[in-house]
This record gives sequence, C-alpha cells and structure tokens, in this order.
Amino acid sequence: MNRPVGTERKLRILVINWLDRENPRAGGAETHLHEVFGRLAGKGHSVSALVSGWSGCETRTVLDGIDIHRCGRRYSFSLAAPGYFKRHLAQARFDVVVEDLNKVPLFSPRWTNAPVVLLTHHLFGATAFQAGPLPVALATVLLERPIPFVYRNTPVIAVSESTKEDLARRGIDPAQITVIRNGIDVDFFSPAIGARAQRPTLAFLGRLKKYKRVDLAIDAVHALVGQGVDVELLIAGEGDQRKALEAQARRLGIDAHVRFLGFLDELAKLDLLRRAWVHVLTSPKEGWGITNIEAAACGTPSVASDAPGLRESVLHDQTGLLVPHGDLGALTEALCQLLRDTARREEMGRQARDFAQTLSWQASADALEAHLGRLVVGDGHE
Repeated sequence: MNRPVGTERKLRILVINWLDRENPRAGGAETHLHEVFGRLAGKGHSVSALVSGWSGCETRTVLDGIDIHRCGRRYSFSLAAPGYFKRHLAQARFDVVVEDLNKVPLFSPRWTNAPVVLLTHHLFGATAFQAGPLPVALATVLLERPIPFVYRNTPVIAVSESTKEDLARRGIDPAQITVIRNGIDVDFFSPAIGARAQRPTLAFLGRLKKYKRVDLAIDAVHALVGQGVDVELLIAGEGDQRKALEAQARRLGIDAHVRFLGFLDELAKLDLLRRAWVHVLTSPKEGWGITNIEAAACGTPSVASDAPGLRESVLHDQTGLLVPHGDLGALTEALCQLLRDTARREEMGRQARDFAQTLSWQASADALEAHLGRLVVGDGHE
C-alpha cells in the first residue's frame, strides 16, 4: 500500500476504531481504516490507531504503515481507551483525532487533547435489537442518544448521504457533515471472461447476523424453485445465525439450492462475485453496502433493499434493482427478472462496472486527506 510521498504538509493523525484488520471480528469498517489511512501513511503522514485487542494478540504492531495500539477487549474497549490514551498517547501532539463511529460512540472529545473529527459509517438505532443480545442492543441505543450533544461542535464525515440524513435527523447540524464515500480496489475487483457459473447463481457476502435478513434471500430462493428456476444461493460469511439459516433451508426443502461457504479470503470472494449472476443484499439499513460495489466492479448486478445506504450503492434499473425491504414478492420478482433476462442482466453488469470505476480507495483517501488538511489549517494548527 506504499504511495509516493508528496510535498503537502504532513499530519499527525490518531484514528480511534474498535478493531483493526487483524482482529478476528474485523469487517468493512476495518477495511476502510486500512485502505484509507494506510494510503495516508504511505504518503508520509504519521498515522496511529487506538483499537481493541483480543486474547493472545500483540499489544503493539505496525500494519500498512499504521502504528497500532491495542487495549481492552471487544466490550471493555470504551472503558480502556481513555486511560490508555492518557498514559501512552496524550504527549504525541496529534494534529487531529479521527473517531471512527462504527459500533457505539467513544465520546473522544471528552478525553482527547487534539481536534476531533467524527467518521460515521452508520448508526444502529432500532436495528441494534436485531444485531445482538438485548442488554448490548439497549446499551447501543442509549449510547447513541448523546451523539448530537457530545459532538455538536465536531466536524463529521459520513460515508453516504443516507448516513448524513440519519445524523441530521438525530440533531447534528447538516452544515458540519461532509460526505466522503467508501471505495474499493477497482483493479482487484474486476470481471473475468468465462467466469460465470453455468447454473443460475445468487451470492450473499457478509456477517450472518439476524439484522442482515439473509432469511429473506432463502425464502426468495424457495419461491424461485417453486417457479421452476434451478437457482443456487451461495452464502459467504460466518455469524450466530448460520445454524438457524441452515435449518431454514432444510425446513423449506431447498438445502440442495443453498450452500454455506463460511468465511472467504479475498481471492475466494473475488471468484464468487465473478461466478454469481446476481448479488443479493437484503439488509434494512447499511452505511454504504460495499459488497454491492465489489459485485458491481466484477460486472455483477445487485438486487438489494431500497434502504438507507443501499439505495446509493445500487442505482435502480442501472446497476441492479431495489425492492421494498421485507417485500418477499418484490424480491422474488426482481431476482426472477434478472435471472431469466440475460440481455438485461449483462447490460446492468456493464453499467455496474462503469459505476464502480468511479469509486476507489485512492479517491477516498485523497478526499479525506484534503478535508483533514483544511480542518487542521482552519483550527490554526499549521
């Protein structure tokens, strides 16, 4: 991830995030962290990250040029981070602290000594009750409530217009929110001639959590099989809903049409997105829906919920189809249309590839670099 060092003023940046990419629970937010801030480190900026640890991890390491500090664990990080900062990082004279709001807020303006920028992927709201145990969900919802007060004077970066709108509804001044969209590796994620499966194939990639509503995709496959479509759904990912989803497929008598692939590395994920005829994402809410863009880069259209985040990563009737969330009939019909209409599906795939090429991690990193530079200068930290 090395990049040539430019002549711009180099910043001292601290990123606070729950995880880093080596954490066994790492996901899209960690990909964003390393792809974007790794590029800033490669351009000569000094980048440190304060993240949670896990059993047996190294407490200090360097990843992608980022100096990683690990403290606490998944559920204790919010308590451990302020003390660790005061003991080990307060004297580092950071130009800016970027708090990555990915799970619950850490309220860093209360305990850091540098200007804070809040980077927001998405807020859970009521979906928290589908994402985890009741006590954790309740704590998440309660911790989100003070956001407009704690961050009322804090510049905010949102990864999508949907996230910006959500923040504004909660009381954040829209004038302090800047949208910088996520990217992908458009060179790595690309089409391949002859890679499509012979059998009509759907793909889902992501955590197998209740709030992702993978059950809707399985129900749609059941309906498609009933209409005589010999479809296969390939589900990539792990999570606490896997057993329930496997049981659902067996109960519906379609276990021969649904395969669970488990966790896939990047090469296997690329192969899956190239093989699939259609990518499907049925969440009620996402910060951005990055797998829609990864699929698009492979020339694979998506059928997704017409929901926050997803309606930006899928251009309806151009790069895929959007359907009302939870409407099984509409979901089944959209999938059926694309599976049966080869010309339409392939044209959408071409448009999807064109759309994906307008989004890259380098573009995201460049936009963030310029924005942070303006904020630091504006705060008088030249």
